[in-house]
Amino acid sequence: MSSDPDFLPFTRPAIDEATIAEVAAVLRSGWITTGPKCRDFEAALSQRFGGRPVRLASSATAALELALRIAGVGPGDEVITTPLSWVATANVILSVGATAVFVDVDPATRNIDLERVAQAVTPRTRAIVPVDLAGLPVDRDRLYEMARRHGLRVIEDAAQSFGANWRGREVGASGDLVAFSFHANKNLTTAEGGCLVMNSEAEARCFEKLRLQGVTRHADGGMDVDLLGGKANLTDVAAAIGLGQLRHIEAFTARRRELARRYFERWDRALGCALPPADFEQSNWHMFQPLLPLERIALSRGAFIEAMRAQGIGVGVHYPAMHLFTLYRERGYAPGDMPAAEHIGARTVTLPLFPLMRDEDVDRVCAAVTRVLRPVLT
Repeated sequence: MSSDPDFLPFTRPAIDEATIAEVAAVLRSGWITTGPKCRDFEAALSQRFGGRPVRLASSATAALELALRIAGVGPGDEVITTPLSWVATANVILSVGATAVFVDVDPATRNIDLERVAQAVTPRTRAIVPVDLAGLPVDRDRLYEMARRHGLRVIEDAAQSFGANWRGREVGASGDLVAFSFHANKNLTTAEGGCLVMNSEAEARCFEKLRLQGVTRHADGGMDVDLLGGKANLTDVAAAIGLGQLRHIEAFTARRRELARRYFERWDRALGCALPPADFEQSNWHMFQPLLPLERIALSRGAFIEAMRAQGIGVGVHYPAMHLFTLYRERGYAPGDMPAAEHIGARTVTLPLFPLMRDEDVDRVCAAVTRVLRPVLT
C-alpha cells in the first residue's frame, strides 16, 4: 500500500465510525475470541439466507476445506473446479486428499464452462467447486441440473460474490454448501474470515466440531472428541466488523454497480481491451477487470502495472491460470490444456473499484489507461 494520500489502490475497505466503536467495545469487554458477537453475526447471516444454518470460520479457505469434509470428499475422489481463481480453491481439494480436476472457462463469462464440466465427470467425481469470478454468478440453473444428473455435491466458492444474485435470488439463499470470504479486499470484510452456508443443523454441528478440534462439550463440563478437527474459529473482534459491514452491504453493492457502469461509459473502446460482462443486475462487481490487448500493444502487463502506478493508480492481477503453477504442473497439467483460462489469465488486470471511490476517480483511471496504452498501440 502506498503512503501517498493521492494514490488510488485497486481496493480499500469502507469501515464507518460506528463499527470502529463496536470493535472498541468488544476489546473493552474482555471477551475477544469466539463469543456473542460471532453468534449474532451467524444469526444475521442466517436470516439473510432464508434461515439456512451459517457458521463462521477464520477464512473462506477453511470454510471450503470443511465443506469438502462435510460432503465426504477424501482420498480417491475427484473434484472439478476452475483454473481461474485464487489458488486456495484448488489447494483445499488437495488438502483433503482428493484430486483437483481443472475444467476450462467460458471466454465470455470467465466462469467455469458447465458443458466441459459434464464432459469431465468420471466414476471418481464426487463434487464440483464453481467460482463466481469477480462476483458474476455461475448459471445456477444449469449448475444444479448438471450436478443432479451426475449425483454430485456442489461446494460453491462464493468468496467473491456476497451480495450478488442469480435471477433475483441472493447467492447463498439456495444451493448446496456455499462458502463466502470476508477477507480485507472483499465486498463485506471482517479483516480476515469467512463462513459456510449449509443445508441442515446436522451439517452445522459437524462444522462446529471440525473448526475446533472435533470437540463436543457436555453440560457437566466434560467433553468428547469423535472426529479429527482443526482450528478455524473466528473472533468476536472480527464479527463486530462484519456486523457493521452487513448494515451497509446493499449500499456498497449499489455503489459498485454505479462505478462499474461509469467505467463502461468512460472507457476508450479504441484501445481494444476486452471488458467483463456488463451485468448490472446480478453481479456484485467485486472487481473490474479488462483484458489487455497484448497482441496489439508494445507493452507487457508488468510494464502496464508499473506505468499506472507511476500515475498514482494501483493495479492487481486476479488471477493467473493456476493449473500452470508448479504444484499443478507436477500433477500433469501443461500450457495449452486450458486455452481460454490461459488467455484470460495472461491479460487480466484489476482496476480500482470500491464504494469509497468518487465518480471522478473512475474518470481518472480511464484517462490513465488511455495515456498508457494509446502510444503503444500497434
